Amino acid sequence: MQEFIQQLANGITWGSIYALIALGYTMVYGVLRLINFAHGDVYMVGAFVGYYASHWLGISHSPGLGGAIVVVVAAMLISGLLGLTIERFAYKPLRKKPRLAALITAIGVSLLLENGGQLVFGADPKFFPQIILPKEIHLGSVIVTSQQLIVIASTILMLIGLQYIVQKTKTGKAMRAVSFNREAASLMGIPVDRIISITFVIGSALAGAAGVLVSLTNPKIDPIMGLIPGLKAFVAAVLGGIGNIPGAMLGGYVMGIAEVMVVGYVSSTFRDAIAFGILIIILVFKPTGLLGSPAAEKA
Repeated sequence: MQEFIQQLANGITWGSIYALIALGYTMVYGVLRLINFAHGDVYMVGAFVGYYASHWLGISHSPGLGGAIVVVVAAMLISGLLGLTIERFAYKPLRKKPRLAALITAIGVSLLLENGGQLVFGADPKFFPQIILPKEIHLGSVIVTSQQLIVIASTILMLIGLQYIVQKTKTGKAMRAVSFNREAASLMGIPVDRIISITFVIGSALAGAAGVLVSLTNPKIDPIMGLIPGLKAFVAAVLGGIGNIPGAMLGGYVMGIAEVMVVGYVSSTFRDAIAFGILIIILVFKPTGLLGSPAAEKA
Protein backbone atom coordinates (compact mmCIF):
# COMPACT_ATOMS: atom_id res chain seq x y z
CA MET A 1 0.00 0.00 0.00
CA GLN A 2 2.82 2.38 0.86
CA GLU A 3 4.45 1.75 -2.50
CA PHE A 4 1.14 2.39 -4.28
CA ILE A 5 0.68 5.74 -2.54
CA GLN A 6 4.27 6.65 -3.36
CA GLN A 7 3.67 5.88 -7.03
CA LEU A 8 0.44 7.84 -6.89
CA ALA A 9 2.29 10.91 -5.61
CA ASN A 10 4.79 10.61 -8.47
CA GLY A 11 1.94 10.21 -10.94
CA ILE A 12 0.19 13.34 -9.67
CA THR A 13 3.43 15.28 -10.11
CA TRP A 14 3.79 14.22 -13.74
CA GLY A 15 0.07 14.68 -14.26
CA SER A 16 0.42 18.30 -13.17
CA ILE A 17 2.91 18.91 -15.98
CA TYR A 18 0.73 17.20 -18.56
CA ALA A 19 -2.26 19.22 -17.36
CA LEU A 20 -0.43 22.53 -17.83
CA ILE A 21 0.67 21.62 -21.36
CA ALA A 22 -2.75 20.18 -22.23
CA LEU A 23 -4.40 23.47 -21.33
CA GLY A 24 -2.61 25.15 -24.23
CA TYR A 25 -3.92 22.53 -26.65
CA THR A 26 -7.45 22.71 -25.33
CA MET A 27 -7.61 26.54 -25.26
CA VAL A 28 -6.38 26.93 -28.84
CA TYR A 29 -8.63 24.14 -30.08
CA GLY A 30 -11.60 25.59 -28.23
CA VAL A 31 -11.20 28.95 -29.98
CA LEU A 32 -9.72 28.04 -33.39
CA ARG A 33 -10.44 24.31 -33.81
CA LEU A 34 -6.69 23.98 -34.41
CA ILE A 35 -4.32 21.37 -33.00
CA ASN A 36 -1.18 23.39 -32.28
CA PHE A 37 1.46 20.66 -32.53
CA ALA A 38 4.18 23.26 -31.88
CA HIS A 39 2.91 23.62 -28.32
CA GLY A 40 5.20 20.95 -26.88
CA ASP A 41 8.19 22.82 -28.28
CA VAL A 42 7.08 26.01 -26.53
CA TYR A 43 7.35 23.95 -23.35
CA MET A 44 10.95 23.17 -24.35
CA VAL A 45 11.71 26.85 -24.92
CA GLY A 46 10.32 27.64 -21.47
CA ALA A 47 12.75 25.17 -19.91
CA PHE A 48 15.72 26.75 -21.70
CA VAL A 49 14.60 30.28 -20.80
CA GLY A 50 14.51 29.17 -17.17
CA TYR A 51 17.95 27.59 -17.54
CA TYR A 52 19.59 30.73 -18.91
CA ALA A 53 17.64 33.11 -16.65
CA SER A 54 18.73 31.22 -13.54
CA HIS A 55 22.38 31.55 -14.62
CA TRP A 56 22.22 35.17 -15.80
CA LEU A 57 20.43 36.32 -12.66
CA GLY A 58 22.69 34.32 -10.36
CA ILE A 59 19.77 32.30 -8.99
CA SER A 60 21.62 29.06 -9.67
CA HIS A 61 24.14 30.09 -6.97
CA SER A 62 21.56 31.23 -4.43
CA PRO A 63 18.56 28.88 -4.69
CA GLY A 64 15.31 29.84 -3.04
CA LEU A 65 11.58 30.22 -3.60
CA GLY A 66 11.82 33.90 -4.54
CA GLY A 67 14.39 33.25 -7.24
CA ALA A 68 12.40 30.30 -8.54
CA ILE A 69 9.33 32.50 -8.93
CA VAL A 70 11.40 34.99 -10.95
CA VAL A 71 12.62 32.19 -13.22
CA VAL A 72 9.09 30.85 -13.75
CA VAL A 73 7.75 34.33 -14.55
CA ALA A 74 10.60 34.92 -17.05
CA ALA A 75 9.84 31.60 -18.75
CA MET A 76 6.13 32.44 -18.90
CA LEU A 77 6.79 35.88 -20.41
CA ILE A 78 9.14 34.66 -23.14
CA SER A 79 6.99 31.62 -23.92
CA GLY A 80 3.91 33.83 -24.11
CA LEU A 81 5.72 36.16 -26.51
CA LEU A 82 6.78 33.15 -28.59
CA GLY A 83 3.19 31.92 -28.71
CA LEU A 84 2.04 35.37 -29.86
CA THR A 85 4.72 35.40 -32.58
CA ILE A 86 3.75 31.93 -33.81
CA GLU A 87 0.08 32.88 -33.96
CA ARG A 88 0.73 36.19 -35.69
CA PHE A 89 3.09 34.97 -38.40
CA ALA A 90 2.24 31.28 -38.87
CA TYR A 91 -1.46 30.83 -38.13
CA LYS A 92 -3.14 34.20 -38.66
CA PRO A 93 -2.44 34.31 -42.44
CA LEU A 94 -4.10 30.88 -42.73
CA ARG A 95 -7.18 31.66 -40.68
CA LYS A 96 -9.53 31.57 -43.68
CA LYS A 97 -7.72 28.72 -45.39
CA PRO A 98 -8.64 25.00 -45.11
CA ARG A 99 -7.81 23.57 -41.69
CA LEU A 100 -5.39 21.09 -43.21
CA ALA A 101 -3.12 23.99 -44.19
CA ALA A 102 -2.98 25.20 -40.58
CA LEU A 103 -2.36 21.66 -39.32
CA ILE A 104 0.57 21.16 -41.69
CA THR A 105 1.91 24.57 -40.69
CA ALA A 106 1.74 23.56 -37.03
CA ILE A 107 3.89 20.51 -37.75
CA GLY A 108 6.31 22.73 -39.68
CA VAL A 109 6.57 25.22 -36.81
CA SER A 110 7.25 22.32 -34.44
CA LEU A 111 10.11 21.08 -36.61
CA LEU A 112 11.42 24.63 -36.93
CA LEU A 113 11.52 25.09 -33.15
CA GLU A 114 13.18 21.71 -32.58
CA ASN A 115 15.90 22.22 -35.17
CA GLY A 116 16.24 25.90 -34.37
CA GLY A 117 16.65 24.94 -30.73
CA GLN A 118 19.53 22.66 -31.62
CA LEU A 119 21.21 25.52 -33.48
CA VAL A 120 20.64 28.11 -30.74
CA PHE A 121 20.96 26.02 -27.58
CA GLY A 122 23.17 23.22 -28.91
CA ALA A 123 22.22 19.60 -29.47
CA ASP A 124 23.90 18.37 -26.27
CA PRO A 125 21.71 18.02 -23.16
CA LYS A 126 22.03 20.57 -20.37
CA PHE A 127 21.28 20.16 -16.69
CA PHE A 128 18.91 22.57 -15.06
CA PRO A 129 20.33 24.14 -11.88
CA GLN A 130 18.69 23.45 -8.55
CA ILE A 131 16.91 26.77 -8.05
CA ILE A 132 15.06 25.16 -5.14
CA LEU A 133 16.97 22.78 -2.91
CA PRO A 134 15.18 19.44 -2.55
CA LYS A 135 13.93 18.55 0.89
CA GLU A 136 12.26 15.30 1.86
CA ILE A 137 8.87 15.64 3.50
CA HIS A 138 7.29 12.71 5.30
CA LEU A 139 3.52 12.48 4.92
CA GLY A 140 2.85 9.50 7.11
CA SER A 141 4.64 6.60 5.48
CA VAL A 142 4.98 8.41 2.14
CA ILE A 143 8.05 10.46 1.26
CA VAL A 144 7.69 13.37 -1.16
CA THR A 145 10.10 16.16 -2.00
CA SER A 146 9.54 19.86 -1.62
CA GLN A 147 9.99 20.16 -5.39
CA GLN A 148 7.11 17.77 -6.04
CA LEU A 149 4.84 19.73 -3.73
CA ILE A 150 5.83 22.98 -5.44
CA VAL A 151 5.02 21.50 -8.86
CA ILE A 152 1.60 20.28 -7.71
CA ALA A 153 0.73 23.48 -5.82
CA SER A 154 1.88 25.73 -8.68
CA THR A 155 -0.19 23.77 -11.18
CA ILE A 156 -3.33 23.94 -9.06
CA LEU A 157 -2.92 27.69 -8.53
CA MET A 158 -2.45 28.29 -12.26
CA LEU A 159 -5.44 26.14 -13.13
CA ILE A 160 -7.62 28.01 -10.65
CA GLY A 161 -6.36 31.32 -12.03
CA LEU A 162 -7.08 30.27 -15.60
CA GLN A 163 -10.55 29.05 -14.71
CA TYR A 164 -11.23 32.40 -13.02
CA ILE A 165 -10.06 34.31 -16.10
CA VAL A 166 -12.21 32.25 -18.45
CA GLN A 167 -15.34 32.24 -16.29
CA LYS A 168 -15.27 35.59 -14.44
CA THR A 169 -13.56 38.21 -16.62
CA LYS A 170 -14.59 40.09 -19.76
CA THR A 171 -11.68 38.58 -21.65
CA GLY A 172 -12.78 35.09 -20.64
CA LYS A 173 -16.35 35.84 -21.66
CA ALA A 174 -15.04 37.00 -25.03
CA MET A 175 -13.02 33.80 -25.36
CA ARG A 176 -16.12 31.73 -24.77
CA ALA A 177 -18.07 33.81 -27.27
CA VAL A 178 -15.39 33.40 -29.95
CA SER A 179 -15.28 29.68 -29.23
CA PHE A 180 -19.04 29.40 -29.63
CA ASN A 181 -19.31 31.39 -32.87
CA ARG A 182 -16.45 33.49 -34.20
CA GLU A 183 -18.53 35.38 -36.79
CA ALA A 184 -21.31 36.26 -34.35
CA ALA A 185 -18.75 37.40 -31.77
CA SER A 186 -17.18 39.71 -34.37
CA LEU A 187 -20.59 41.19 -35.22
CA MET A 188 -21.13 41.90 -31.51
CA GLY A 189 -17.97 44.02 -31.43
CA ILE A 190 -15.60 41.48 -29.89
CA PRO A 191 -12.01 41.92 -31.23
CA VAL A 192 -11.64 38.34 -32.44
CA ASP A 193 -8.01 38.64 -33.55
CA ARG A 194 -6.98 40.07 -30.17
CA ILE A 195 -8.84 37.36 -28.26
CA ILE A 196 -7.17 34.65 -30.33
CA SER A 197 -3.77 36.21 -29.65
CA ILE A 198 -4.50 36.37 -25.91
CA THR A 199 -5.49 32.69 -25.99
CA PHE A 200 -2.16 31.77 -27.57
CA VAL A 201 -0.25 33.92 -25.07
CA ILE A 202 -1.94 32.36 -22.03
CA GLY A 203 -1.60 28.80 -23.30
CA SER A 204 2.05 29.29 -24.23
CA ALA A 205 2.83 30.95 -20.90
CA LEU A 206 1.44 27.91 -19.06
CA ALA A 207 3.59 25.63 -21.22
CA GLY A 208 6.65 27.75 -20.37
CA ALA A 209 5.88 27.41 -16.67
CA ALA A 210 5.57 23.65 -17.13
CA GLY A 211 9.02 23.59 -18.73
CA VAL A 212 10.59 25.11 -15.63
CA LEU A 213 8.54 23.08 -13.16
CA VAL A 214 9.39 19.74 -14.75
CA SER A 215 13.07 20.73 -14.72
CA LEU A 216 12.94 20.92 -10.94
CA THR A 217 12.48 17.17 -10.68
CA ASN A 218 13.93 16.10 -14.05
CA PRO A 219 16.80 18.50 -14.68
CA LYS A 220 18.04 17.10 -17.99
CA ILE A 221 16.82 19.36 -20.82
CA ASP A 222 17.45 19.27 -24.58
CA PRO A 223 15.92 20.80 -27.73
CA ILE A 224 13.66 17.82 -28.46
CA MET A 225 12.44 17.35 -24.89
CA GLY A 226 9.01 18.71 -25.82
CA LEU A 227 8.20 16.10 -28.46
CA ILE A 228 6.94 13.19 -26.33
CA PRO A 229 5.47 15.27 -23.44
CA GLY A 230 3.70 17.40 -26.04
CA LEU A 231 2.12 14.34 -27.65
CA LYS A 232 1.14 12.95 -24.27
CA ALA A 233 -0.40 16.27 -23.25
CA PHE A 234 -2.38 16.26 -26.50
CA VAL A 235 -3.66 12.78 -25.60
CA ALA A 236 -4.52 14.12 -22.13
CA ALA A 237 -6.51 16.96 -23.70
CA VAL A 238 -8.41 14.49 -25.92
CA LEU A 239 -8.95 12.18 -22.96
CA GLY A 240 -10.51 14.92 -20.85
CA GLY A 241 -12.48 16.41 -23.75
CA ILE A 242 -10.47 18.78 -25.91
CA GLY A 243 -11.78 22.32 -25.61
CA ASN A 244 -12.77 21.71 -21.97
CA ILE A 245 -10.46 23.25 -19.33
CA PRO A 246 -11.44 21.00 -16.38
CA GLY A 247 -11.23 18.10 -18.83
CA ALA A 248 -7.64 18.99 -19.72
CA MET A 249 -6.78 19.02 -16.02
CA LEU A 250 -8.48 15.65 -15.43
CA GLY A 251 -6.89 14.13 -18.52
CA GLY A 252 -3.44 15.31 -17.46
CA TYR A 253 -3.72 13.69 -14.05
CA VAL A 254 -5.14 10.46 -15.45
CA MET A 255 -2.31 10.34 -17.98
CA GLY A 256 0.40 11.00 -15.38
CA ILE A 257 -0.93 8.45 -12.90
CA ALA A 258 -1.46 5.77 -15.58
CA GLU A 259 2.08 6.27 -16.90
CA VAL A 260 3.74 5.99 -13.49
CA MET A 261 1.63 2.98 -12.51
CA VAL A 262 2.54 1.15 -15.71
CA VAL A 263 6.23 1.84 -15.10
CA GLY A 264 6.00 0.76 -11.46
CA TYR A 265 3.88 -2.38 -11.84
CA VAL A 266 4.26 -3.54 -15.45
CA SER A 267 7.36 -2.39 -17.34
CA SER A 268 9.12 0.86 -18.17
CA THR A 269 9.07 -0.30 -21.80
CA PHE A 270 5.39 0.65 -21.99
CA ARG A 271 5.85 4.14 -20.50
CA ASP A 272 5.26 5.95 -23.79
CA ALA A 273 2.96 3.32 -25.28
CA ILE A 274 0.33 3.78 -22.55
CA ALA A 275 -0.48 7.28 -23.83
CA PHE A 276 -1.35 6.07 -27.30
CA GLY A 277 -3.20 3.06 -25.90
CA ILE A 278 -5.39 5.46 -23.92
CA LEU A 279 -5.90 7.57 -27.05
CA ILE A 280 -7.15 4.57 -29.03
CA ILE A 281 -9.50 3.49 -26.24
CA ILE A 282 -11.00 6.95 -25.76
CA LEU A 283 -11.48 7.48 -29.50
CA VAL A 284 -13.24 4.13 -29.82
CA PHE A 285 -15.51 4.28 -26.77
CA LYS A 286 -15.96 8.01 -26.01
CA PRO A 287 -14.60 10.24 -28.77
CA THR A 288 -15.76 13.41 -26.99
CA GLY A 289 -13.58 12.65 -23.95
CA LEU A 290 -14.45 12.19 -20.30
CA LEU A 291 -15.91 15.68 -19.79
CA GLY A 292 -16.54 16.62 -23.41
CA SER A 293 -19.93 16.87 -25.04
CA PRO A 294 -20.95 16.42 -28.69
CA ALA A 295 -20.97 19.66 -30.66
CA ALA A 296 -21.98 20.58 -34.15
CA GLU A 297 -19.15 21.17 -36.59
CA LYS A 298 -18.49 24.89 -37.06
CA ALA A 299 -17.18 26.55 -40.17
